[in-house]
Amino acid sequence: MSESNKAVLLYANAAIDSGDNEGFLSFCTDDIEWTAVGEMRLKGKEALREWMATAYSTPPEYTVDDLVAEGDFVVALGYIMVKNDEGQPIRHAYSDVWRLREGKLAELRAFVVKPEANEL
Repeated sequence: MSESNKAVLLYANAAIDSGDNEGFLSFCTDDIEWTAVGEMRLKGKEALREWMATAYSTPPEYTVDDLVAEGDFVVALGYIMVKNDEGQPIRHAYSDVWRLREGKLAELRAFVVKPEANEL
């Protein structure tokens, strides 16, 4: 199951990469919970759809350096560009912890931090 869960996330990410938010959402449960730890929490596919319409109007720039899967969980580690208050993109480290249910993305806990200059 772990490898198939990784595949689901990779296919879902490919949809985001191509700007296909609806394609991404097709990999999600209707009751998905999307939490950016310390920032926001969305519940349900419709809330995620509305947020993505603005936040992902341009696909995010990110890399996935490592994927680790165990049971219903897949953890992605990498870097993502996050805009600061002035709209300038700043490279951040992230860890996304995904929980899958019946082959679909059911929960995300995203940890995004701005690394110190010597950590980049």
